[in-house]
Amino acid sequence: MKKVVTCSQMKLLDHETIHSMHVPSLVLMERAALAVRDEIVKYLLGKNPDGSWQHERVLAVCGSGNNGGDGIAIARLLHLSGIHTEIFLAGNPDKMTEETRRQWEIAASYQVPVTNNPVWSEYTVIADGIFGVGLSREIAGKYREIIDCMNQAEACKVAVDIPSGIHGDTGAILGVAFKADMTVTFAYRKRGLCLYPGRMYAGKVVTADIGIYDRDPKGIQIAEKAACHMEQTDLAELPLRAPWGNKGTFGKVLLIAGSPGMCGAACLSASAALHGGAGMVKIQTVEENRVPLQTLLPEAMVTCEFNEEANQKNLSWCDVLVIGPGLGTDGVGRERMFWFLKNGAAAKKPVVIDADGLNLLAEHPEWQEFINENTILTPHMGEMSRLTGSSISHLKEDPAAAAFEFADRSGGACVLKDACTVIADQEEHLYFNLSGNSGMATAGSGDVLSGITAAVLCMYHSQEEKPPVSYQAAMAVYIHGRCGDFALRKKGTHGMTAQDLIEALPEILKLSEGGN
Repeated sequence: MKKVVTCSQMKLLDHETIHSMHVPSLVLMERAALAVRDEIVKYLLGKNPDGSWQHERVLAVCGSGNNGGDGIAIARLLHLSGIHTEIFLAGNPDKMTEETRRQWEIAASYQVPVTNNPVWSEYTVIADGIFGVGLSREIAGKYREIIDCMNQAEACKVAVDIPSGIHGDTGAILGVAFKADMTVTFAYRKRGLCLYPGRMYAGKVVTADIGIYDRDPKGIQIAEKAACHMEQTDLAELPLRAPWGNKGTFGKVLLIAGSPGMCGAACLSASAALHGGAGMVKIQTVEENRVPLQTLLPEAMVTCEFNEEANQKNLSWCDVLVIGPGLGTDGVGRERMFWFLKNGAAAKKPVVIDADGLNLLAEHPEWQEFINENTILTPHMGEMSRLTGSSISHLKEDPAAAAFEFADRSGGACVLKDACTVIADQEEHLYFNLSGNSGMATAGSGDVLSGITAAVLCMYHSQEEKPPVSYQAAMAVYIHGRCGDFALRKKGTHGMTAQDLIEALPEILKLSEGGN
């Protein structure tokens, strides 16, 4: 996993590195500039493999804060590399920070060209060093005009740490924002580079090591409660199947799913659980769905009994419970959910609540007493709005805060599904998901996620030391997104279906076993 930090956490890390580790701020600035210089050179080498850069022109647009100091240093390093580079000082020279003024003086000593009236169409690369992660006000006036000109240019656009105009914590656009092709961010990815629209404005994100770390010399974490995002290497942490195991030891999933005319969601969730590695899957559904489900998914067991004896038997049998896909919100669906939610909590079973399970929970908030640390709730923004009473627009302003608040109130782990899914729990674990694509916004995708989540819970159910369920949920969301990315290469965004995600699942899980 890699850390994701807030602006205040990054400020603290920067401060501790300078004042406790005694690393001069100019050294950090130089390392940051070198990282951006290297990425720009890499881009130019891609255009000119022979290194003939005489026709390339780079413009560094710099503010008066330390982000501008980074930009000035970048211009100097590119200039010394033999690439024609100019500085355009967008900020007020009288308000330069001490470090930025020092960089300005160094650049002057090296005679780095400066322009006061850039012809935007002349540049092949524009580096944005106007505002950094500390920006909190709306951009207006001359800065807005400059950023508009930068965005209209046909140059490759590179943001320094974060695109100017993007809120570092929420990803919101503060009036106007630089639309980068690439962002070189320093030390750790910022939340605003994970959340939309900031993530879209960032382009490709490169995280550069500049000597700022979240541990002091004794190994004590400096920025407490920093968020994380999963990456491919984390797949190797998934528990491997024991060679001596059997279908009963690899996890048994019970799905409370399906209603008259709605067997598809149950089928997708069950199929995803099986393809994700669950040893056995049983679907508790209505009689109308028996034959379709047995035909579509012969690997799954189907039961249509709903009485105290049968329910207790099924609950005792399972290791993981999924409630909601295609369940319906009528009286029968309500009774089924209430019984299994209440008794599943009493039996301390891991429970995944999705789809109609969430809608029923919104109708019956008193049922939240049955939610505990073993519960995973997976609302999309519409379901979250019904659960909390908050508007979707309000939830989107700060999804991390919304997920935390709901997790704290409900007691379970919240998987707030959106273009960037956020996972949170009561213990203040927070994860941002960076896998997936817009092709996954298709009917049944959420049902597939519920099945993958159940499968991941099955992988850990026999482990003596289990990670928090929020971690397991974040892993499931990451795998789900990777399935979407795999399917994208074959189907594109328009043609992708939920079934494509299921078919990709074994390919992604092979990576956890050392497969290619």
